[in-house]
This record gives sequence, structure tokens and C-alpha cells, in this order.
Amino acid sequence: MARINLDLAHAYKPNPQQDSDYALLPLSMEFRDGGAYALLGPSGCGKTTMLNIMSGLLVPSQGRVLFDGKDVTHASPQERNIAQVFQFPVIYDTMTVAENLAFPLKNRKVPEAQIRQRVGQIAEMLDMSGQLDQRASGLAADAKQKISLGRGLVRSDVAAVLFDEPLTVIDPHLKWQLRRKLKQIHHELKLTLIYVTHDQVEALTFAEEVVVMTRGRAVQVGAADALFERPQHVFVGHFIGSPGMNFLPAQGESDAIVVAGHRLARPAGKALPAGALQVGVRPEYLAIAAAGQPGALPCTVEKVQDIGTYFLLTARVGEHTLKARLGTGEAVPSAGDTVWLQVLGRHTCFYQNEELLA
Repeated sequence: MARINLDLAHAYKPNPQQDSDYALLPLSMEFRDGGAYALLGPSGCGKTTMLNIMSGLLVPSQGRVLFDGKDVTHASPQERNIAQVFQFPVIYDTMTVAENLAFPLKNRKVPEAQIRQRVGQIAEMLDMSGQLDQRASGLAADAKQKISLGRGLVRSDVAAVLFDEPLTVIDPHLKWQLRRKLKQIHHELKLTLIYVTHDQVEALTFAEEVVVMTRGRAVQVGAADALFERPQHVFVGHFIGSPGMNFLPAQGESDAIVVAGHRLARPAGKALPAGALQVGVRPEYLAIAAAGQPGALPCTVEKVQDIGTYFLLTARVGEHTLKARLGTGEAVPSAGDTVWLQVLGRHTCFYQNEELLA
């Protein structure tokens, strides 16, 4: 396993002049030895570019890549000792499951007894022990992808295992099982795992730390609770959560904060700068309050959806929409009602120029 350090930028076109010319804007990042990471973001944000630079499939246009302090910027994937699992299965259909899993080890002249032991261990982890003698050509797409995962994990000497959206072809009901298996495998084998996905559930359930990316930037690196409670950038607030964080325009004043046109007393203990701000609050923390309560805003209910375990309330304050999650035991208003929603509280976040204020 390896500690991976990136200090680089990448543009696919020569002589980049502005941010939009870069696939990856300048960044400095460390992935510790034995850690489980996810690169999370929408399509085109740069996450696969970063993964391919780590694996050696792509050389960065600026900067360098270090494995355990050694410069490997121009080294091949084989020289870096990387295993990579791609979005679609990459296997040998004419071989059995066991032969596919053993192939990376046979290429490295590993003793036969050691190959059998390791193949058996990985097959058991992936619940494929009963399929070892089956030909891969007769298997479903999800089973083939499990073989790809196994081929990436079978070598115990790899510097890192890199996954590029590996569960795309997996049936939804099997995805949860495989994520749980990967987490279990990580705990047992202590491999450095880096996992690319656009699915926040995959990222947050698999990784110890998530790198949230947008437009070629890594805007926050952190555990699930930090991303949820204290998004460092408004994009993280929007992207993490279902639904995402509510944002309202605000104006900081000396003794108050004007939120969506309503003047509210500045929260106790909060030193907010003067000028344009944004107030962010999760739907989970947006509670119905008594009329006129400090930190609450009057809103008009647009609709209430019964989700089963909670009600999702959609309301408007001026030109702005707010969403609140209400428990099934709470009194639920109807469309057209006026309710006061508690916007300012201990979970409220304040942003300036899209960045979280300390």
C-alpha cells in the first residue's frame, strides 16, 4: 500500500489561460496509506481525470505525483503497482471465475498454493465460492463485475486499488451488498482504496473520507458528518443531502441580519461580516416555530408530500423556496397555510462568496 500525494493541475488543451480551460485546477492533496476515499461529484467535474493521473494512465500537464515520497509522475501503472477497476467488466470470457481471479497472480509468478489460497479468500469475500468453476461467459453482468472487483483486490502487494464507478452495471438491490463487502474487505485487507462515483450514497457509505469535486476543484475533503453538518462550500450543501441544503440571500449589518428581505436579530455569539451573505440550513433542521419567534421567517406552504417516514414540506418566502422535513408525529400544515420556519439556529451555516464563514 502507498501514501499518495498530488501537487498538480491538468488541462487537455495547451496553454490554459482561464479556469474553464482546466480539467483539474491546481490542487495539493494527500491520500494516506490504507485509507478508503471516494471522489464524489457530477459528470465532468474532474474525478476520473484525477483517478487516471493517480493510476498513470494520464500524465498531469503541471506538477507531480508522489507514492510514499517517490516521484512517479511519468511512471506507468505497472511501475506504480496499481490495480484499477473500470465502470464496465474487464474479464476473460473463455476462462472460469477462478482462472480470471488467478490471472494477475499467475502473471507475477506467485506460487500455485498461494494463488489457490488467495483466490479462495477473495471469492469468499465476494460470495463467489460456489461459482469458481463456472465460465465467465455464462454469467450475468453483475457477476462479471464482481470478478473485475476481485481481480483488482486479489493482489496483496498493490500500492492502491482504484475504482471508476464500478457499480454502474450492478442491479440496485445488489449495490448495497457490494458496498458493504468492499467496506468489509477494506477493514480486513487494509488496502488503499480510492473510489470514483457521482452517487452520494455510494460515497458516504463506502469511504472514510470523501473528496467533493465541482468544475475541476476539490471543494471539501471530509467524513460524512462534516460534509452534512458544515459544508465548506455552497456546492457541497446543494450536492450532499436529499433534498440538499436550503440557501437564502442575506445581508449582514452591525446588529442584525436581513434574510430574504426580513430583518432578524443577529444570532448570539455570531460575528458576521457586513455585506452580502448566504444563509444555509438543512431541511432536517428547518423546524416550524411560533409566529414571531426570533430567527424565524413567515412562509407560505406550497405543498406537503408524504414520504412515509417523514413529510416533505415545500414553502416560499418571497421569491425563494424552502424545504423542511417534518416528523410523522408533527402537526402538518396544508397548502396555502402560512407557517413560521426557524431559519436561524445552532445548525445554520453562513456563507460569503460561496465559502463557509468560520
